[in-house]
Amino acid sequence: MSFDERALKPSVAPASVSVTERAADLLHLPRRKRLSNRKLTLGSFLVAALLLAAIVVIGRMVLPEATATDFTMKNLAPSLAHPFGTDWMGRDMFLRTLSGLSTSILVGLFAAGASSIIALVLGAFAALGGKRADAVVTWLIDLMMGIPHIVLLILISYACGKGFWGVTIGVALTHWANLARVVRAEVLQCKESTFVAVARKLGVSRLRIATRHMLPYVLPQFLVGLILLFPHAILHEAAITFLGFGLSPEQPAIGIILSESMRYLSSGMWWLAVCPGVALILMVLLFDLAGSSLRKLVDPQSAQE
Repeated sequence: MSFDERALKPSVAPASVSVTERAADLLHLPRRKRLSNRKLTLGSFLVAALLLAAIVVIGRMVLPEATATDFTMKNLAPSLAHPFGTDWMGRDMFLRTLSGLSTSILVGLFAAGASSIIALVLGAFAALGGKRADAVVTWLIDLMMGIPHIVLLILISYACGKGFWGVTIGVALTHWANLARVVRAEVLQCKESTFVAVARKLGVSRLRIATRHMLPYVLPQFLVGLILLFPHAILHEAAITFLGFGLSPEQPAIGIILSESMRYLSSGMWWLAVCPGVALILMVLLFDLAGSSLRKLVDPQSAQE
């Protein structure tokens, strides 16, 4: 047999390992890994969401116990009976922190929901309303991002009478700019895409294009932006409450707890500030975990990572 004949003759794979089995191994193993990563991401999102929901429910349930005073149990250090210790009025700091976190989550829920709706409306209006509408909305976004959030938030909250709804309105009116810019960019990109151009040439109405093509295109980024608004809203609510422009002192809010504990740190009662502060950070990290997991699930580029 010549060299050319030997080169052209197909090689025979060993009987023990067929070509089909090799192909199956090459295709199925990465797929199993992708499915495993996707399940792990979905599990992380569900765990974070369930923990946050549990904080809200438990915090509302223990509200009477969180505000109950017992001067015979005041200034106790953290223990098994009181994991976060007690304050100068004998109130259990663990229950009070849970109630404060639930209040912060509710503020974030209402504020982020309203702010995301504002961002969606303005972003879509800027992308679909023509050059003048785009110029006006872009100017509003630049103006809102040019003013420090905390200053504008304090002014709006104080003008609305402070309290729960004053803080909620202030956060909602100051946190829509970044998400509106994202929505505007996504709608503009979808507007210039090929499938939208084909739909227009086929005579599809603008309303149908918006509901069948643009809304599903923008929805993943919008949902991720909505979830990532929560930690900003919660931290700013705690900040202005700490400064005295937010929730009333009668409510067990994290900002009030931290503000009151500052007067007792010099006497050695470190747990009054450290434990609620760490709990607030952990709750923000839960929101960040939920947002990151949701982004991996809905983003086509990272869905299979």
